[in-house]
Amino acid sequence: METADSSSAEVPRMAVRLPPFWPERPAVWFAQAEAQFTLAGINSKRINFCHVISQLDHRYATEVKDIITSPPERGPYTLLRTELVRRLSSSPEQPIRQLLTVEEIGDHKPSLFLTYLKILAAYVSDNVVRSVWTSRLTRNVQSFLAGQNESNLEAAALCADRISEVEVQPAFASVDEPRQRRTSAGDR
Repeated sequence: METADSSSAEVPRMAVRLPPFWPERPAVWFAQAEAQFTLAGINSKRINFCHVISQLDHRYATEVKDIITSPPERGPYTLLRTELVRRLSSSPEQPIRQLLTVEEIGDHKPSLFLTYLKILAAYVSDNVVRSVWTSRLTRNVQSFLAGQNESNLEAAALCADRISEVEVQPAFASVDEPRQRRTSAGDR
């Protein structure tokens, strides 16, 4: 039998599943966290604040301990988000230094490496990104792209992917003599 109070019962909500905090990309992490809050039907910024601080590792909680220990009456979540992003994000020059000195293509497809470089250096011109990107490709791919009049960087990346797929890998010479020679030499 239902009581009058049961009709006003709260609708069940989904549990909030925040991913582990990403100190190297706090703005992206907050976008994911806010999606989880929306899915769970949480509209309270105070509850968002509590969820976020419960998810922070001690190293990152220390970065905003002033906000955690004395949250403002108004906008604690917004302040926490703003300050975590500001305090943990690298300077604008850091990604550019990383782009120019650190990043290598490794085993990545050229197009995926290009996408990564563009994200890393979001405020750098395509000409600079293209120059760095092509300098990290194999000599064969660089030679082919140098002969192309392709101004579209994404099309050049797809072309580099195709070249990389068919690029001849170095073969290892066999140390063993062919079987026929061994057999005929043994017959003597």
